[in-house]
Amino acid sequence: MRTPQIDFPQSKIDALIVSSLPNVEYITGFDGSNALALIEQNGEVTLFTDPRYEIAAKQVFPGAIKMVKNRASLAAAALKLALKNKRRKIGFEKHHLNYAEYQAIATDLPLSVELVPSGGEIENQRMVKDASELAKIRKAVHTNSKAFDAAIKKVKPGMTETDLAAEIDYQQRRRGASATAFDTIVAFGDRTALPHAHPGMAKLGNDEIILIDAGARQDGYTSDMTRMLCVGKVSGRLRELYAAVLESQLAAIDAIRVGIPAHRVDTAARSVLKQYGLDKQFVHSTGHGLGLEIHEAPSLRKPSKEKTDKTPLAAGMVITIEPGVYVEGVGGIRIEDTVLVTTSGYEILTPTRKELIQL
Repeated sequence: MRTPQIDFPQSKIDALIVSSLPNVEYITGFDGSNALALIEQNGEVTLFTDPRYEIAAKQVFPGAIKMVKNRASLAAAALKLALKNKRRKIGFEKHHLNYAEYQAIATDLPLSVELVPSGGEIENQRMVKDASELAKIRKAVHTNSKAFDAAIKKVKPGMTETDLAAEIDYQQRRRGASATAFDTIVAFGDRTALPHAHPGMAKLGNDEIILIDAGARQDGYTSDMTRMLCVGKVSGRLRELYAAVLESQLAAIDAIRVGIPAHRVDTAARSVLKQYGLDKQFVHSTGHGLGLEIHEAPSLRKPSKEKTDKTPLAAGMVITIEPGVYVEGVGGIRIEDTVLVTTSGYEILTPTRKELIQL
């Protein structure tokens, strides 16, 4: 549980309805699947959930708790409390409140009350992790790496992508993970050219590469890592791609320092791949923040007319660095670490070695 740092005068609101479940968890410590919070200008936080979670909510949140029947009613109950407390400019998270919830608070709204689209206040606070959060992320990172090391010992020709993904998930659970941070990605051979390949029944052959992108969720926090393996011989072309991506990843990590705009890290990675004529085969961002969610701010993406993340990196941010190149019919290479921004530069949290792992 943390005190929300919201500049109410700057936001032009006197209360905020928080409907994003990760944001609710961040400010209350409650991680149930049905919850909402009201933050008021005087600093008071009220948690709304349903009777299934009454005991659990009381165990983690010492503040005001109200039990409501269903999800749409949560928003109506929060509005009712805000009106009772004479709040007249009530913010809502425009990227998270669904239509049914919006209807619940917008219908029959008094003329003296204004609903103000808001958002980003809590996400901005979540970008910089405190010591407790960093400890949990480190734990999730190490659980993931240990699970990876255990799982790859089972790799052999003839196993399927699904077999290996299931083994990774099992090894994470054995080591204390409550869940995977996302659906584990495993791809063999030329299917590695699919950045977000879903594990299938493709069988591992001889002389093939393997892409594994996995993360663990532990104590509410996440980790993320991508590594490449090979069985037998690997073509010279794939080794060239690997060397280029590794150089790109190291350049991006070396660019990390306090105060640099997030998009500049992406530029560092992309510039290396451009030298090898591979920039057009790099089809996603260089990285992202992580914490309670696997994808958080800031976004380390290529600048564009539509959106450029100019957020300056700050000590305590945890980000991924994951450039990749994908060549149809040949294969894809991605290398990813979880990295902490520090006052002196950075700390790579991922302990797993980065060379192409020969099995």
